[in-house]
Amino acid sequence: MEWEEIYKEKLVTAEKAVSKIENHSRVVFAHAVGEPVDLVNALVKNKDNYIGLEIVHMVAMGKGEYTKEGMQRHFRHNALFVGGCTRDAVNSGRADYTPCFFYEVPSLFKEKRLPVDVALIQVSEPDKYGYCSFGVSNDYTKPAAESAKLVIAEVNKNMPRTLGDSFIHVSDIDYIVEASHPLLELQPPKLGDVEKAIGENCASLIEDGATLQLGIGAIPDAVLLFLKNKKNLGIHSEMISDGVMELVKAGVVNNKKKTLHTGKIVVTFLMGTKKLYDFVNNNPMVETYSVDYVNNPLVIMKNDNMVSINSCVQVDLMGQVCSESIGLKQISGVGGQVDFIRGANLSKGGKAIIAIPSTAGKGKVSRITPLLDTGAAVTTSRNEVDYVVTEYGVAHLKGKTLRNRARALINIAHPKFRESLMNEFKKRF
Repeated sequence: MEWEEIYKEKLVTAEKAVSKIENHSRVVFAHAVGEPVDLVNALVKNKDNYIGLEIVHMVAMGKGEYTKEGMQRHFRHNALFVGGCTRDAVNSGRADYTPCFFYEVPSLFKEKRLPVDVALIQVSEPDKYGYCSFGVSNDYTKPAAESAKLVIAEVNKNMPRTLGDSFIHVSDIDYIVEASHPLLELQPPKLGDVEKAIGENCASLIEDGATLQLGIGAIPDAVLLFLKNKKNLGIHSEMISDGVMELVKAGVVNNKKKTLHTGKIVVTFLMGTKKLYDFVNNNPMVETYSVDYVNNPLVIMKNDNMVSINSCVQVDLMGQVCSESIGLKQISGVGGQVDFIRGANLSKGGKAIIAIPSTAGKGKVSRITPLLDTGAAVTTSRNEVDYVVTEYGVAHLKGKTLRNRARALINIAHPKFRESLMNEFKKRF
């Protein structure tokens, strides 16, 4: 049978597709801006047909209505990373959080620690051979589809066709729902003077020919502003946004010096505006792979001069980093931070950077603290932290004693908090 016939046989409405989901199933949603909006909306609309569905995903960029008060009988969310629309549910007990490294998520599915009953995915239209691309969301989405008993795909004509190991054949999909809505977008953040100063300090650590991993938000975007005079940069990152696209167009990022996937930008997911999605569509420079490959520290380390740049909530005077909670309140997750810090530390000539504004709460709270808040999670241990950067400078902690790393951190704290931090230093040392 030709793939076109298979496709037509599997074509149904969103309501019909989600009606095939059985009670008490574990349902994995595609990640971030890859969320299959029409399928999720149909699931919520037909909530009364379900009892005890477990909804598993990382960052949610949609409305998250399945986590709202009153949905508990029908849905319970298991967050592998807490996002804005799911945070209240997790911290009020209507949803759960499962700590995990990003690169290990596929193994949870494949090894049946979290067996996948249903995968709700969003893919591109099939090519002439019947293969759909996972587009903006390869990450854990492709492994989830490969592990699921039931695969329901939203085939969106607006999903870009990304290359690499990013395809699923229509014969491996159980039900197909056609869609034409725009993809979810992440708009570029506004950059202030603090973010720009941090970006400039981070850029001072990046040498020509380096391969970069950049996280999400204002600070990574600010770093990109100060790389325009660099040469032959490469990208091996869990994600990229619009700023990287501009550096490619300027010739700064060409991937020529990469020691792994030379000439290629390698990512596991994308998050940005339509301009980015158009840029990656059928672009042979950009390749996506599942997160158990891209974020595996033993793969990352094969990139010489690997530089990872991530942010956090707090750093204490020992160099312990909390990136995911405020005290006991879970606000995000581990994500790929530790994956890339370990990979960069193992890389020949690698550097791992934690970049943060010196204060929070409109300047009322120091992010460099004597101790982490009670109950705060240690995301990155003091043994793995390399560089910490604020708008006031760079603290290089690797190889330093507790006394010397505390001094280095105090020197880049906000001036109005340095005296109190130094008093703590004197008590301790």
